[in-house]
Amino acid sequence: MAIAHRAAAGAIACSVALYGALVLTAGAAAQSPTYGVGRAPKPEELKAIDIEVTPDGKGLRPGSGTAAAGKDVYTRRCETCHGPTGKEGPQDVLAGGQGSLATAKPQKTVGSYWPYATTLWDYINRAMPFDHPSTLTADEVYAATAYVLFLNGLVGEHDVLDQTTLPHIKMPNRNGFVSDPRPDVAGSIQKRPK
Repeated sequence: MAIAHRAAAGAIACSVALYGALVLTAGAAAQSPTYGVGRAPKPEELKAIDIEVTPDGKGLRPGSGTAAAGKDVYTRRCETCHGPTGKEGPQDVLAGGQGSLATAKPQKTVGSYWPYATTLWDYINRAMPFDHPSTLTADEVYAATAYVLFLNGLVGEHDVLDQTTLPHIKMPNRNGFVSDPRPDVAGSIQKRPK
């Protein structure tokens, strides 16, 4: 019996030692290793990738455009995917749908769903045209934005959009979004529950 107790005690001691080694190894692995590779980015490098545009217009690039100028940009760079009036597709429908969100068949378009016009500018600037993203000049982005807003009846054909005027455009669904109440998500928005 004494041999069995000694064997059990030895097994327990071995298990405790193994557990301790695992804990120490895991603690060491939790710390990020340094390999001596790379460097901290320079301020100008950070500025080059800091391209967010906020609802109040912070981050918009200098430039301007009108829907009249935007019609040419849209025809050359957008019409193939979104149709001549922004309602045909074959890709996302951009125009129409106002008043449809509370219906059985809501149309989520720029004019019916998007809360801020600056978001449209930011999206076009970063992601459009789909086959050549980020290739439009700032003036072309303002003009294309103006044209899509014009297709939705939100701006006039000759209204000038720029860093100052774009943030002041009141989108029809702006009040359809509310601040996220979670304390760890300051300033984000979520769709208001129905």
